Amino acid sequence: MRSESTSNSAPTKPLRCAVIGGGIIGVAVARELINRLDGASVTVYEKEDKLAYHQTGHNSGVVHAGLYYEPGGLKATLCRRGVDLLKEYCSAKQLPYDQCGKLVIAQTAEESRRLEDIFVRAQANRVPGAAMLSSAQIKDVEPNAVGLSALHSPETAIVDYAAVTNALADDVRQAGGQIRLGQEVSSLEQQGHGVVVHTRSGGEHYDLAVACTGLQSDRLAASTGEPSTPRIVPFFGQYFLLGPEARTQVKGLIYPVPDPQHPFLGVHLTKRIDGEMMLGPNAFISFGRESYSWKDVNVRDVLDYALFPGFWNFARKNLPSAVREFQTVISKRKFIGEAMRFVPSLEGASIVPGTRGVRAQAMNGDGSLVDDFVIARRQDMVLVRNAPSPGATSSLAIAEYIVNQALEGRDVPGRARGQLPH
Repeated sequence: MRSESTSNSAPTKPLRCAVIGGGIIGVAVARELINRLDGASVTVYEKEDKLAYHQTGHNSGVVHAGLYYEPGGLKATLCRRGVDLLKEYCSAKQLPYDQCGKLVIAQTAEESRRLEDIFVRAQANRVPGAAMLSSAQIKDVEPNAVGLSALHSPETAIVDYAAVTNALADDVRQAGGQIRLGQEVSSLEQQGHGVVVHTRSGGEHYDLAVACTGLQSDRLAASTGEPSTPRIVPFFGQYFLLGPEARTQVKGLIYPVPDPQHPFLGVHLTKRIDGEMMLGPNAFISFGRESYSWKDVNVRDVLDYALFPGFWNFARKNLPSAVREFQTVISKRKFIGEAMRFVPSLEGASIVPGTRGVRAQAMNGDGSLVDDFVIARRQDMVLVRNAPSPGATSSLAIAEYIVNQALEGRDVPGRARGQLPH
């Protein structure tokens, strides 16, 4: 996280706040602002006609426990805090929350060595109940799974993130906030004090603006004078659903061991909150930032990465990964074959296409992928430049963090809470 110039002296009157983006992070920020600031006026702008339309509504629904992340980084810190907040919120709102557990399974000696390193991270991140399992012990958790060893995370869970987003939005409305659907923000303009939010309807002035625009985050940031990188490069991920006859073969979540030679995780098995069992996702370059089918091609988006040197640097370094992922794109048999490495009894199972999501992958100019969350303070604005997985898991904690950043140095009516490292 990088922090830029602090705000000018702020008025003591209640703030007028704008949040751009109606995904789970944006709506969580709006709720946090309205809860933290006495009398604040909070408005959420969302360009679609419903909330959680893009990444929030097209993900696996996993509540990550914090196994993989660099100890002390924002991902690790906010993920662990976010899990606690999300679980508490779902309980209070009577939203489904299934603590089904997760196995990360190693199939080779090299993967087992990497898995031991992940276990060390999990312990450093204080992941509850994390434990290494032998080949025989895998059967105690997932009777149909096979592997050389596994890391068990019993408190990894699943939720419906769109439902959580809508519940958060209800909180915002009930507290007097506004949610404006079908309102696309084209740019943000810093004034001597405050920010003008520009839409097709004109400009409106706010004391504070927070941009949580996911797939469009770099473009909106550029409108403020921020650097053009990290650049968003879209990668689609296709999920398949197991047929009813095979749905009970897996009880929870089964993941492969991350390979440092590949930028994306690979096919895994994920139980969904409605009882469906998903395979996926793969990861391949998308023909648009918001393209959810092969027929949906956005020329501007394609040119954006085709003319970006960082993308070609990335592509040259990751050709083997591209070949692997493309095989799962064109072949259902290859797709289910990846899952059968962990659950051989899936052989012959039927699968049907499920949802397709598009990942907002932030990329540096040299082609390296941005791993941690990136949140930039720019006078009276806070810009979320990168919030990949576990962004949804961490959303309520990210909201605390963002509001702490936004209010730093301001004398405003309200109360402090959720203090986190800057």
